[in-house]
Amino acid sequence: MNTKLTLNLDKEIIDEAKTYAKSQRVSLSKLIENYLNALTRQTKKKSSVTPLVESLTGIIPSDYDEKKDYREYIDKKYS
Repeated sequence: MNTKLTLNLDKEIIDEAKTYAKSQRVSLSKLIENYLNALTRQTKKKSSVTPLVESLTGIIPSDYDEKKDYREYIDKKYS
């Protein structure tokens, strides 16, 4: 269900957004809807952790220096 929304934005931003939307062949309303949808979806994804990820949490020590380990690996490989 679509609902009307009124926004107060800088005219220059609106003009640029309209130009961008036109170049993408999408309405400004759809462009904003897609952006808000993506924004809220990211927030939802961050909060839900799969059981696999949950089981892996804490396996790597917090003080692990991956750059140092990689440098040692490269030194060994090319020495």
